[in-house]
Amino acid sequence: MNGNSSSNEPGFKGSIVFVVDDDASMRDALSNLLRSVGIRVETFASTAEFLRQPKTECPSCLVLDVRLQGASGLDFQAQLAESDSNIPIIFITGHGDIEMSVKAMKAGAVDFLAKPFREQNLLDAVSAALQADVRRRQVEQQFSDLHARYQTLTVREKRGHGFCGHGADEQANCRADEPERNHREDPSRPRHEKNVCQVVCGPGPDGRSIGHGAESMRVHELKADK
Repeated sequence: MNGNSSSNEPGFKGSIVFVVDDDASMRDALSNLLRSVGIRVETFASTAEFLRQPKTECPSCLVLDVRLQGASGLDFQAQLAESDSNIPIIFITGHGDIEMSVKAMKAGAVDFLAKPFREQNLLDAVSAALQADVRRRQVEQQFSDLHARYQTLTVREKRGHGFCGHGADEQANCRADEPERNHREDPSRPRHEKNVCQVVCGPGPDGRSIGHGAESMRVHELKADK
């Protein structure tokens, strides 16, 4: 992001930056800077105020002061992680040190900026944070779509796509039930024949079921077609 960048560019439309800093002058300065390049901003004097903000469904990031009244910004970062919040965080501080910055970055912060910082450095950090949130949301949507599609498949279709659908706890039942199931589908197949799971999945050398790895599933499909 450069000085002429805008939140309306592809991938950033509707994005928002949240600023949490107990210094009113800093909140105003950051708000003016981000708004000058077309980014929507909401500011808060405390983490408690921020938590009262309804969860956003658009790409977003958090610019967070390390030194706050009450819990520190680092403590709040840990609190968000425990609540499964994935919002990217950019730390700003006038009293930071290397140990503090390393701790923040190891915990997943996008950047750690010491005051006074260059405006462009903040804009670059915000750009990286919003890009990261866009990618995260895209991946989550893809997983959600795949899960929804998977739920619509029949057992036979799942096997055809390489999903045998047998967890470790289900394999014993599979070994017991599949011969009878195969016989019902094809009376020419004997009830006592070894079933696919028994041939492919186990038992292994240690007497326990091997399970369905990628190679096992390919063999599973071949044997299931016979």
